[in-house]
Amino acid sequence: MQLELLNEQGQAASKIDAPETVFGREYNEALVHQIVVAFQANARQGTRAQKDREMVKHSTKKPFRQKGTGRARAGMTSSPLWRGGGRIFPNSPDENFTQKINKKMYRAGMASIFSQLARDGRLAVVDSLKVDSPKTKQLAARFKAMNLESVLVIADEVDENLYLASRNLQNVLVVEPRYADPVSLVHYKKVLVTKGAIEKLKEMFA
Repeated sequence: MQLELLNEQGQAASKIDAPETVFGREYNEALVHQIVVAFQANARQGTRAQKDREMVKHSTKKPFRQKGTGRARAGMTSSPLWRGGGRIFPNSPDENFTQKINKKMYRAGMASIFSQLARDGRLAVVDSLKVDSPKTKQLAARFKAMNLESVLVIADEVDENLYLASRNLQNVLVVEPRYADPVSLVHYKKVLVTKGAIEKLKEMFA
């Protein structure tokens, strides 16, 4: 498998060999969907809470007499059938949304995403990505010269200058290979991988 090697102007200067096990696999849509949903679910926090009929504020007085009104029987206003009543199966704060994904499935799904990005022309390689100072303007100008508006950069090493220069850029995310996630890979329009990161991705997902 060969990937485009971009120059400073964002043009394809040459080709570079990449491992078939990571960048040349068939696309498995069902598996990709599963790992994306699981990643989002595992990021959820069970912070929502609802009240049952015991917890809502209400009176225990019978709202109206049992017979003769033509209405359905009612014992108290906390009934789930009433407006303002408690929920039957309320959400609790300690609700667990996590979904388990096997390591083999996760590796295969990530490799499937990388392979499809390469086929669609949304993935390219650069020699390295470093900045001399932690200046956002300098890094923004570099991406503008390469005609990149929405980009995920997977660098083999993210130093302090690169981190500080990129954190305030909208639609730009710079991460190391171990922090690459399926949602970001799908979300950004372009994915840049440094030469050094390719070997690390091979070790992780091959």
